[in-house]
Amino acid sequence: MKSLQLARPQRAVMWRLLLALVLGVLAAGSAVALLATSAWLITAASAQPPVLLLMVPIVAVRAFGVGRGVFRYVERLVGHDAAYRVLGETRARITGRLEKLAPLGSQRKGDLLARLVLDVDAVLDLWLRVLLPVAVAAVTAAATVGLLALLLPTAGAAVALAVLIACTVVPWLTARTAERAERNLAGARGDVAATTTESLLTAADVVAYNAIDSVLDDFSRRDAHLAAAERRSAWSAGLGSALLVLCVGGASVAALVLGSTANITGAVFAVLVLTPLALADVLGGIPAAAQLAIRVRASLDRAQELVDTPAPVTEPTSPLPLRAGRDLQVNLLRAGYDGADVLTGLSLDMPAGSRVVITGSSGSGKSTLASVLLRFLEPRGGEVLLDGVDLTRLEGDQVRSVVGLLTQESHVFDTSIRENLLLAKPGASDLQLWKALYRARLGVLVEKLPEGLDTLVGEHGARLSGGERQRLAFARLLLADRDVLVLDEPTEHLDEETGRALLADVFGAAADRTVVLLTHRPELVPPHVPRQLVCLT
Repeated sequence: MKSLQLARPQRAVMWRLLLALVLGVLAAGSAVALLATSAWLITAASAQPPVLLLMVPIVAVRAFGVGRGVFRYVERLVGHDAAYRVLGETRARITGRLEKLAPLGSQRKGDLLARLVLDVDAVLDLWLRVLLPVAVAAVTAAATVGLLALLLPTAGAAVALAVLIACTVVPWLTARTAERAERNLAGARGDVAATTTESLLTAADVVAYNAIDSVLDDFSRRDAHLAAAERRSAWSAGLGSALLVLCVGGASVAALVLGSTANITGAVFAVLVLTPLALADVLGGIPAAAQLAIRVRASLDRAQELVDTPAPVTEPTSPLPLRAGRDLQVNLLRAGYDGADVLTGLSLDMPAGSRVVITGSSGSGKSTLASVLLRFLEPRGGEVLLDGVDLTRLEGDQVRSVVGLLTQESHVFDTSIRENLLLAKPGASDLQLWKALYRARLGVLVEKLPEGLDTLVGEHGARLSGGERQRLAFARLLLADRDVLVLDEPTEHLDEETGRALLADVFGAAADRTVVLLTHRPELVPPHVPRQLVCLT
């Protein structure tokens, strides 16, 4: 039940949901009353009484007919407004949690997107297609049974039994037959989304290695698994609808049999026989709601897993203020992942404005050190001091206001150069943007483009070369104006000439900032740059 807490409404939204419930009952009640009143009116009119005796039911039929549409429209308006408010609150809570968990390197991108979008959207289904419809059906069905019991107690009891079966046995049987399929649907959707995303991102490599057939076969298997679950779910939904029709039809037949032997008027008899048929629409959503509830629970469980993911760092309860100095010291640092240490006993002295080149083979701990310096990973031993203050005594945002990061895969968004830069400093002037571009040695290129700063760079910066993408990311880092620049394999995907030129410009533009370069290609560092060289093993 913990996952259902994700969909809990705030007090300000609760009254909207209650109003939607009342409006839903009025809409469903109007539909039942419309059929009952129409049955009475037609039967009574067949005896050709004075027209004045029919005026009240005539007006009632019109009122219920109009009211059903009006109440349904307003109920949909209010209900969706409330549900989307709950959805917004839920997504904001999860996004806030993801911010504390970033970077989520262990999550597949497509599956993470499916959890954040598709699975969290289950909040809408929970309120609009499960809770509200069931509550409306229960109240309306109870009122209808009460009305029929007043007209003929035995008929009311028969309809009550049919309603009880429709509200308990039918949804239970529907959910039982669909349980496995519904629980698998959320995971299968996430799996297909992740596979699709990964296939699109690696499409060029797949074509280059002639692996298209194997990728498509893998996707087809996953899609077939999803389709099988959906077919099973659809079969169960059909079973529930069929059983519901049998219940409603049985209630009408029972009323017909019991009413035919009772001492009642023809108009009352018509009401007893036809009114249960109106419950088909009222109760029609219950089997689907029972089936959907399983899917909603599975989706919310997947979203809850993100919330329950332990944070990689613990924020201090009483953080210390930042000091003016920017000296960095690493003393006997020990850090790693999943119980295994990657760094052990590392010590570094990095005065403000220094240049430190840290090299080592893959897996030696270069990226782990970057994560510790950025406060993305908690040290297991030792300490990292920023002007004498342990990083664990500072908030992550405080640390990242001083320490900036440029990685080998710094993300470039599918928008303009201007918007990509403004991520680092919203509200920056054009002069500041151009200054950052020129310091990153990208200004001349952008100036020659027809749209200048408004030039679109394409998905993942596809319209730029590898070196230009890295320079754009570096310009963004310079615009953020951090005092310590951590460069994690910035030349990884670049040829030697481009990588050497990029590092020369990076060290030149860094000015009096501290630069920590993590690379397995130290030979690309310009020879004239004074630096401290550290080799990790």
